[in-house]
Amino acid sequence: MSITKSKDGTTIAFDRSGEGPPIILVHPAFGHRAFNPEFAELAQLLSSRFTVFNYDRRGRGESGDTPPYAVKREIEDLAALIDAAGGSAYVYGMSSGAVLALEAKNRGLAITKLALYEPVFVVDDTRPPLPTDYVRRLTELVTSGRYGDAVEYFMVNGPGVPAEFVAQMRTQPVWPAFEALAPSLVHDATISADAMTGRPVTADQTACVTVATLVIVGTMVPDWMRNGAQAIADALPNGRLTMMEGEFHRASPKLLAPAVTAFFENGGAPR
Repeated sequence: MSITKSKDGTTIAFDRSGEGPPIILVHPAFGHRAFNPEFAELAQLLSSRFTVFNYDRRGRGESGDTPPYAVKREIEDLAALIDAAGGSAYVYGMSSGAVLALEAKNRGLAITKLALYEPVFVVDDTRPPLPTDYVRRLTELVTSGRYGDAVEYFMVNGPGVPAEFVAQMRTQPVWPAFEALAPSLVHDATISADAMTGRPVTADQTACVTVATLVIVGTMVPDWMRNGAQAIADALPNGRLTMMEGEFHRASPKLLAPAVTAFFENGGAPR
């Protein structure tokens, strides 16, 4: 494990592997190095061609967290990792991590290419938008210590996991590990709030993203997620969409790694 310091002094932990152009992996909600083995496998597969930075976002894993939270702080964390990588990097983000990566580039970070796996944008009426009090309600559940209820509220209202499935999850041995990550869900909710409004992508959300960007979406996801991914790809001047076999909101690293490698190595083609 290595560490870097963000602008506000928060310690950000990461693993570095491989040799070659740098890639930074941005985890989704509930993701960190010890909890998301699929990211570790993806890092291992990519490390044959790239220098891979697999980091714990603030508030989870072995990274610190300095209140008050703001999306700007997470972008500063990513900037610190880019500095550690040599001043510029490719970035791969998943779900809310993809929304964060897109926003980081939109705010001017030295990201040379982007790969976004199922960024959580709700751009039409194929599902309800986030509740208007989503972040506030989730924050209240966390600050009152109701971590299990916070996880359930996030899962049902955010990615749209069926309530009956979450009820079953609450009986499983892994559930306490989900509860331990409840405070960090406020971060993901804040990041995603402007993306999951049910309204079309705005120019402000993508105006400064001109680099080659690959948007990946699985074949098994619901329409809202597919439509959001397509909308982001369409909004970017050098964006393109690719479909990938997979389960709901996930794909095998063995499928992802070749697609991501080919994209980053060939520079991406304008649509």
